[in-house]
Amino acid sequence: MKSFRKELWFNIPKRRGLVNITHEVQQAVNESGIKEGLVLVNAMNITASVFINDDESGLHHDFEVWLEKLAPEKPYSQYRHNGYEDNADAHLKRTIMGREVVVAITDGKLDFGTWEQIFYYELDGKRKKHALIKIIGE
Repeated sequence: MKSFRKELWFNIPKRRGLVNITHEVQQAVNESGIKEGLVLVNAMNITASVFINDDESGLHHDFEVWLEKLAPEKPYSQYRHNGYEDNADAHLKRTIMGREVVVAITDGKLDFGTWEQIFYYELDGKRKKHALIKIIGE
């Protein structure tokens, strides 16, 4: 069995932003040479998420609206975590959206269902952050 590791780096200029990273993950699979196995993709920061869903702009807007209803950014004073930072809402949103995804690799390709894509979701941006790609298989 082989393993392969790669990092993706992001610097989202806004507080929140969504990036489709499917192409970059497939590129990592290609670089690894692994034809059958699994790929793990996870956010390496506690205020970012990696998840699988549809790449549809209306749905992306719905994520923003829904998450803001569940864990509104402001007022900052509503959260006990806020003090040194003002990102308690980002921690809560990350918990809802998830930390990582695992995708099967079949014949050297990401083995997705219909419309599935991998996304990095920055929830407290304006600084450099990263995600890990870890691939195992043969």
